[in-house]
Amino acid sequence: MIYRKLLKPLLDWILAFAGVCILSPLLIIIGLAVRLSSRGPVIFVQQRIGKNGRVFDIYKFRTMFHQPGEGKGYKGFIYKDDPNITRVGRFLRRTSLDELPQLINILKGEMSFIGPRPPVLHFPKRYEEYNEYEKQRFLVKPGISGLHQVYHRELHDWDTKIPIDVDYVKNQSFRLDVKLFFLSLASFIKTDKAYPTMLE
Repeated sequence: MIYRKLLKPLLDWILAFAGVCILSPLLIIIGLAVRLSSRGPVIFVQQRIGKNGRVFDIYKFRTMFHQPGEGKGYKGFIYKDDPNITRVGRFLRRTSLDELPQLINILKGEMSFIGPRPPVLHFPKRYEEYNEYEKQRFLVKPGISGLHQVYHRELHDWDTKIPIDVDYVKNQSFRLDVKLFFLSLASFIKTDKAYPTMLE
């Protein structure tokens, strides 16, 4: 309880602040690459459901053409050869570098390094439509990575992912978070299975 309420938020903030400072040259380079590769904003902003159902804006580097349909074959989801993904965006997705702006979400207290990924407002369902068991995944802050991303990255079905998220919430600990943090560093650089749905 002390870890979840006090220690984890403090560690998240310290690590996120250090990350922004250390990675600031890389963030600037990626931002310039996104800007020069296609028209549109550098940062993609989307509303997600966070802890206790609170809605917040998640930040990512933009990886797709700004207007859906600028690339051919737009279907509302992302797949490996989706023509809506820019050349720079394809690299960012393979390496998960598009997630780096979420360090700001951590500094704002909206996210954690480790936790269930935050769903969008309407998919797989609205917050009020989750049952009591499923809502347990919202008892902690959403994370950049988590139990699902490390051990079950190839699974994209929410009926399968939600029990994994609930299992994390029930077993959350400092030891587990440290383990998932370091495993995430290796997991994120894998290029296979790196194109889940756009709503994930």
